[in-house]
Amino acid sequence: MRAIVDQDTCTGCGLCTDCCPEVFEMDGATARVKTDPVPAGSEAACREALVGCPVDAISIEE
Repeated sequence: MRAIVDQDTCTGCGLCTDCCPEVFEMDGATARVKTDPVPAGSEAACREALVGCPVDAISIEE
């Protein structure tokens, strides 16, 4: 599984980094993916970040 953050859409709210710090980190004013692929133990938290993103900036490729 692979996570993607749309840099043009991300508002930098930090929800994904709070929810899944193993996969997401802040890079200035926006979030970015710091590990590819998503570690098996972090997949559920990554999906939670996807659902919780207020601007739908996160996508997942299986």
